[in-house]
Amino acid sequence: MRVYALGDIHGRLDLLDQMLGQIQRDADQAPGLLKYLVFLGDYVDRGPDSRLVIERLSCGLPPAFGTVCLRGNHEDTMLGFLCDLREAAGWLTYGGDATLNSYGIPAPAPDAPPEHLQMAQQMLNAALPPHHRAFLTGLRHHLTIGDYHFVHAGVRPGVPLDCQRDQDRMWIREAFLTSRADHGKIIVHGHTIAPEPELRPNRIGIDTGAYATNRLTALVLEGTERRFLCTV
Repeated sequence: MRVYALGDIHGRLDLLDQMLGQIQRDADQAPGLLKYLVFLGDYVDRGPDSRLVIERLSCGLPPAFGTVCLRGNHEDTMLGFLCDLREAAGWLTYGGDATLNSYGIPAPAPDAPPEHLQMAQQMLNAALPPHHRAFLTGLRHHLTIGDYHFVHAGVRPGVPLDCQRDQDRMWIREAFLTSRADHGKIIVHGHTIAPEPELRPNRIGIDTGAYATNRLTALVLEGTERRFLCTV
């Protein structure tokens, strides 16, 4: 088995397509293996093509791969905005405006009057294709394959993996990043940007800030081997 885990995409369809091409060429060198794509979340916001990224992930991926898509904090907040205006200010401040624009919706300011925020909410609910909504609501929070446990942000140290809160899986930062605890599996995560992939005894971080750096990173796992692919 070979697993390709991809870090935060944030609306960069160009980098996603470039990376999928690299992965396909890499996978072609090992025709006898089972191959999986694991996406670690944060597909929307910040970059220009959130709508097209969701379209690609929901119905345009290579059929020869098994695929699992996890939920990031940005998908979680987008879903919250669809039904709760209290999510509007936070979502719009951290990139939700780009997602609205990708669906053809003018984005209000985070501090816009409630009626303007409600209008954007209603327009997004109307513009969101049913298969996009199904994709977003169907995202998983975690996945275990062999010695690796995949989540978006991390896990709470000292808590068994099957007892973790989804909130921590999508949002945790310092308590996880600074921990040297053995979590029972190697945690593969995104969420926190670093200039290079982070290899630690208890975790592997692969968010290299693609939306700003043009560098989307994928971790390749096969047996005991670990290596990386990166857009250029």
